[in-house]
Amino acid sequence: MHPEPTRHTPAERAMEVHHPTPIPPAIVHPAPVVPVQPGTVPAVASIVLPDGRVVTGYALEPARPEPVTAKPAVSRTAVNVALGGVGFLAVCGGLLLLTSFIAALTAFITQLIILAAVIFGGWIAVQVLGPSGKGGTTVNIRKATFKRNHFHG
Repeated sequence: MHPEPTRHTPAERAMEVHHPTPIPPAIVHPAPVVPVQPGTVPAVASIVLPDGRVVTGYALEPARPEPVTAKPAVSRTAVNVALGGVGFLAVCGGLLLLTSFIAALTAFITQLIILAAVIFGGWIAVQVLGPSGKGGTTVNIRKATFKRNHFHG
C-alpha cells in the first residue's frame, strides 16, 4: 500500500530551504591550436564567476541587419497592370479592324452574287423569250369566239 503523504501547512512549506548542488571545478585542458588566417581571429572574452572560476569564449558579434534596398518609385504590379492594359487595347483595335474587314468582305461577296444572278438571269430570259431564229414551228392564234360552249372559229 502507498504511504500516507506528509502534509505541510503553507507556513511550513515557506520555511523549506533548498541548497544547490555545487559543481566541482572542471579539469582544464589546453585548447587545441587551430591555424587561422591573420586578421580573422575573433576576439576572446573572459568572465569571472562569483565562485572564482573563469569562463573564456569567443565574443559574438551582433548580427548586422541587411542593408535596406531602395524600393522603386513605381511598384512592379502597377507596371504589369499598365502593360496588360496597353496589350489589351492593341488586341481590341486589331479585333475591330478584323471584324470590319470581315464585314466588308461579306458585303463584296454578296454584291458579286447579286451581279452574277442579274447577268445570268438576263441571259436565261433572252434565251427563253428572245426571237427564235432556228426554224421552229410558228403558231398563229386568231380570234375565236365561244358561244354557248360551242367553238366557232
